[in-house]
Amino acid sequence: MKIVHERGKCIGCSSCVVICPKYWEMSEDGKAHLLNSEFNSEKGVEILEIKEIECNQEAADVCPVQCINIEKS
Repeated sequence: MKIVHERGKCIGCSSCVVICPKYWEMSEDGKAHLLNSEFNSEKGVEILEIKEIECNQEAADVCPVQCINIEKS
């Protein structure tokens, strides 16, 4: 599985950080940052491969702009 965070759409509400601080933090530009992720500059997304979804599905569900996507392989 992987988490894909469309950073350009993020409005910095921090709901993902509150729900899932193990994977998310707020960055200096006021947007959420997916910890330990790789940034794809062509697509403007952060990507993190994970084995267990843990709290990330809930973080995706509460995101008001739906910029967090869980891709299941």
